[in-house]
Amino acid sequence: MRFKRNKNRFGAPRAFSNAASRPAGKPHKGVYLLPNLFTTAALFSGFYGIVMAMGQQFTAAAVAIFAALVLDSLDGRVARMTNTQSAFGAEYDSLADMVSFGAAPALIIYEWSLSGMGKLGWVAAFVYLAGAALRLARFNTNAAVVDKAWFQGLPSPAAAALVTGFVWVMDDAKMAGAELDWLAWGITFYAGITMVSNVPFFSGKDFHFRRSVPFLVLALIPLVFALVSQDPPKVLFGVFVLYGLSGYVVYLVRKVKGQGLKGMDIERDEHF
Repeated sequence: MRFKRNKNRFGAPRAFSNAASRPAGKPHKGVYLLPNLFTTAALFSGFYGIVMAMGQQFTAAAVAIFAALVLDSLDGRVARMTNTQSAFGAEYDSLADMVSFGAAPALIIYEWSLSGMGKLGWVAAFVYLAGAALRLARFNTNAAVVDKAWFQGLPSPAAAALVTGFVWVMDDAKMAGAELDWLAWGITFYAGITMVSNVPFFSGKDFHFRRSVPFLVLALIPLVFALVSQDPPKVLFGVFVLYGLSGYVVYLVRKVKGQGLKGMDIERDEHF
């Protein structure tokens, strides 16, 4: 008996026909690996930061957290560009953030300075850790409004940069953490509390690369890179200090004008 080959009406095997019939706008499932690779790399950076802190390599630990910050900013953009957003990716990103921007910075500054303060030291570290967990939980419950122009509270990556940036600057200057324990305590506590505050912080999510910008903005970009290259720890820490204070400045200015937070496009959750 002769069997007919499974061909389409053009004579091509149906396997090829099925591949060609896949909707053009829907990417192959294998593409989902791409954004999750960035998330995994960010998670590894946070883990590496913890390992370096345990080995008293604090500059390397701080740099690892800044690397995690860059990688974390890319995974969401890659997912949107390749149309590979998923519930799994969102949950995975949140868990990775808890390690890289919650547990890792708390442990790094604790090992560098706060451990010598006894219970006061671990209280500040825990306030930071709990603040990061609550901030991420609030962000997740605001999934429908995450594209708001303003964050509600200091975002955890910025808080991590503020805490570990301080460690990086001081370690680079060869200053011991024991000499700066109260300053380290204050920065850690401030970052933890500000993450769960209602103070507005600019999100930058309404900025689009395809949108035209003034020539001055393009001219400033090389200047920014030049400044960072001159003294990375001081410049980066300075940037995040300004950002960490900017929310309170905006809030106070609007309060003085009698505006409060009304009219601001802020992510909100009724439970906080």
